[in-house]
Amino acid sequence: MKTDSFHYAEEAGIARIQFMRPDTLNSLTLKVYRDLADLMYSFRSNDAVKVIVIEGNGKGFCSGGDVHEIIAELFKRDIKGLIEFTRMTGELVVNMRQLEKPIIASINGIAAGAGAVIALASDFRIFAEEAKIAFLFQKVGLTAADMGAVHLLPKVVGLARATEMLMLGDTITSAEAYRVGLANKVVPLSTLNSESMALARRLSESASMALGLTKRLINNEWNMDLVSAIEQEATAQALMLQSEDHKEFHRSFVEKRKPKFRGR
Repeated sequence: MKTDSFHYAEEAGIARIQFMRPDTLNSLTLKVYRDLADLMYSFRSNDAVKVIVIEGNGKGFCSGGDVHEIIAELFKRDIKGLIEFTRMTGELVVNMRQLEKPIIASINGIAAGAGAVIALASDFRIFAEEAKIAFLFQKVGLTAADMGAVHLLPKVVGLARATEMLMLGDTITSAEAYRVGLANKVVPLSTLNSESMALARRLSESASMALGLTKRLINNEWNMDLVSAIEQEATAQALMLQSEDHKEFHRSFVEKRKPKFRGR
């Protein structure tokens, strides 16, 4: 993909997206939002991509919406224009969560505001030791109910901690993020790239259809009762028992070799 919104590379089933505005801690512009949302949607039909890695650049991961290029622009809009913007930012998160492929956020520095929600909407979050995250919407006079943060964060860290993070807007260290379950792993900055790519390669070699179905059910079952969830899982597993990847596992087990999954 050619764009001036971020660096993009695709190799061996792994798509790497790197923000490219290090001078502003990778703040988001209207175009970056739009291009990122469209790219996430395009991955649905890109069978070559198995895993997506989102990376920071310079000293930050993503500092959220750019004060000059977004906030100043939004002051010129009427309510219709403002709703168009907020729905577009939410579209990015919907496209990330509905994408049946793993997304890894490789967080090298500050992830704030919308940057924090992009990290939150990812499936895995690997923090550098120096990295921090802040849902600071209320500190700029806005509700923290933005881009799905109020929906997603309680499911990751629990209602009490989510309420604290969203209402106070304090900056959370990588150690605290790991303690409450927001970070999957905390590593030295010097090994962040290798750790993120090692996870991406591991996921890319997994049974991709099974991973996608797992992500779909994680999303679907958040608000289900137990009986409904078990019935959905029973149907899903019955389908997977017929998959070529499951048959390949059995063949590889019998032949005492590593399975070669093809996402079928």
